[in-house]
Amino acid sequence: MSPIARTDQSRLGHWWWTVDHGLLTAVGLLVATGLIMVLASSPPIARRLGLPEEHFVIKHLVFLGPALTLLFLMSLLSPLGVLRSARGLLLVFMPLLFATLIFAPEIKGATRWLRLGGVLLQPSEFVKPALAVVSGWLLARRPGLGGLPQAGALVAAVVAVLLLQPDLGMSVLVLAVFALQLFTAGLPWILIPILGAGTLAVVGLGYSLLPHVRQRIDAFLDPAAEPYQVQAALEAIASGGLFGRGPGEGVVKFYLPEAHSDFVFATMAEEFGILACLLVLGLFLFVMLRGFARLAASEDRFVIIAGTGLLGQFGLQAFVNMGVNLALLPTKGMTLPFVSYGGSSLLALALGIGMLLALLRRGARLEEVS
Repeated sequence: MSPIARTDQSRLGHWWWTVDHGLLTAVGLLVATGLIMVLASSPPIARRLGLPEEHFVIKHLVFLGPALTLLFLMSLLSPLGVLRSARGLLLVFMPLLFATLIFAPEIKGATRWLRLGGVLLQPSEFVKPALAVVSGWLLARRPGLGGLPQAGALVAAVVAVLLLQPDLGMSVLVLAVFALQLFTAGLPWILIPILGAGTLAVVGLGYSLLPHVRQRIDAFLDPAAEPYQVQAALEAIASGGLFGRGPGEGVVKFYLPEAHSDFVFATMAEEFGILACLLVLGLFLFVMLRGFARLAASEDRFVIIAGTGLLGQFGLQAFVNMGVNLALLPTKGMTLPFVSYGGSSLLALALGIGMLLALLRRGARLEEVS
């Protein structure tokens, strides 16, 4: 029995009967998995840093509450409300993104974070979903690729700042998502190789100019020079087998610095087994397939293009994280959506998925907007 009657005409009632319950459930399961993994993986890391064992658990819960609230509030919006929210996010976080080039402290060779009110904030995480929505609107408001000059200029400005931070991985992700949106907007097949060549050029530029990028790519191409973190992750995955060592019995979290964030997938494989990892992979695949099926059924150009961008970001980030854990991709500091311990990344993911749920609601259409 549904908790809300079909006759309920309130905003909450309308939301409940138009939102995709399958997607909502899958996201909820990913959030629950993330909480379990933070509880399982973070205490040894906190002890190693001289912090109370519950430090990361408490911080995760502190961010999780606002994140779920943002997700819910965003999912209540109409497509016009989503667009206005995305514009507002860009107005706030684009200046902060530029400010990282001047005021951000250098952490691990990059200037990506700003310290605001005692909290480290990564503006690019919030720009990412907003950019997908606004670039989707710029492409959607004109037939074919008529909106490409404006959308391309906006994306180019963001990528330029990301490369200066430097953050090559995020730059490639933004370009890949934009290419997906262009294809959805009507990009001819013949131009796809050109876009691929452009992305490879960005990677080549990063390889030439950024020593840490060169080191990671060289290590990826030479298994003998594989980074310590990847070696440890592979050993953890292999030792877990099908069913894992058991909750709390893993050892990789005692010596791998990012076992609760970038390498949480390896921690999960060690303690809960490959079968648990396959279940989580199934949740990500379900979100992607269900999302694209809902987009295919939509008749609104903005919903289709913007939704494709948000869904592409979510799926590509999960693919990159798991690919790094399995040594299929060069190392890149991307969290596994909703499963990794998170701060600003968790809030930004919640915003993006909330926007996506709003766009995928039954009958969602964008009203006329200037």
